[in-house]
Amino acid sequence: MAAKSDRIEWTSGLCDCFEDASTCCYGFWCCPCLACTVSGRFGENYCLPLCDVASAWTGTLYGFPLCVPPAVLSMRASMRNRYGIKGSLCKDIAVACFCQLCAWCQMHRELKNREKAPTVINMQHQTVYNMQPPPVVVMNTNPPAPGFVTHSVVVTQQ
Repeated sequence: MAAKSDRIEWTSGLCDCFEDASTCCYGFWCCPCLACTVSGRFGENYCLPLCDVASAWTGTLYGFPLCVPPAVLSMRASMRNRYGIKGSLCKDIAVACFCQLCAWCQMHRELKNREKAPTVINMQHQTVYNMQPPPVVVMNTNPPAPGFVTHSVVVTQQ
């Protein structure tokens, strides 16, 4: 986890819809689809955002949310934590309650921008030595009978 001083900003603002209009159009026409896509791309269960349905219904019925939508809040806080993004839980709660669609769009843009970032792999050349064992010389320890010529046999191990 990055130290507080090392934290960065979101790659796009909460209301930067014109930065990536396709994301916001997708979210406007089918917010649950966008939310499920974000959840899946982030490595969570695709159905996680469906937990927010009850909060959306109470918000529609009473004009304001009676509880914090759990999926958008947890995804936003988790994304901030994983990527070292500045912010606070208090701000995440406010965004989750009053700007739910914008929050999903911002998280979608964040994931898209991070997928575009190149991955740098630092490889070092390693020298490999192929050392073979020395040849084994087998010699007959019994003295040869008179009149016979003996030769040393060289055997290599493979």
